[in-house]
Amino acid sequence: MNMILHGIEAPNVIHTNTLGENLQDITPSNQHDIVLANPPFGGKERKEVQQNFPIKTGETAFLFLQHFIKMLKPGGRAAIVIKNTFLSNTDNAAIALRKELLENCNLHTVLDCPAKTFLGAGVKTVVLFFTKGEPTQKTWFYQLDPGRSLGKTNPLNDNDLKEFIELQKGFEDSAKSWSLATTELDDATWDLSVKNPNQAEEAPLREPQAIIEEIIALDKESEAILGKIQELL
Repeated sequence: MNMILHGIEAPNVIHTNTLGENLQDITPSNQHDIVLANPPFGGKERKEVQQNFPIKTGETAFLFLQHFIKMLKPGGRAAIVIKNTFLSNTDNAAIALRKELLENCNLHTVLDCPAKTFLGAGVKTVVLFFTKGEPTQKTWFYQLDPGRSLGKTNPLNDNDLKEFIELQKGFEDSAKSWSLATTELDDATWDLSVKNPNQAEEAPLREPQAIIEEIIALDKESEAILGKIQELL
């Protein structure tokens, strides 16, 4: 319908599974300067499809990320939406894929999106901004907080992203943004989970025994006050 409205009445639509293409068969003539994508989350691919990728996993989003990297020309740029658990998952495929991304691409920006940015995703998401062909030296993170609950009738708008766009130009630090050098990462896990160092830590929970002792002390104080009131009556 969208294509018809734009005057494309006879599109050449090919019904196929993108992940069914072996990465080794992608030639420079098939590669692109820019890839913008929001791959499906949570799907599972068959073993025969996984054989098309060097990092084998059933997770469709992880397979698509490998596909997008391969589809970029050297120096090509990408912005990919992916579930935020990709940054910290401890399975072998996730670790290997983070290592691949950091060593062969410049993952210069991670935009941490608020809950319900993408309805139906079921998980929080991040947007990975990277350039192919140069290793990551430092990654800039921005924690997007529009100050309201998102939903179908209340989506993100251009104004919500205004600060992100301004700060990202110079990778500036702020209460919502910070940078992380690749040398600071654990090379056993390549964990990139979003942990804002500029956000005040919540007060640690007290031990149950300390809470009980305070209740007892307050009860004794109340008993003493009530005793003095009774003396006055």
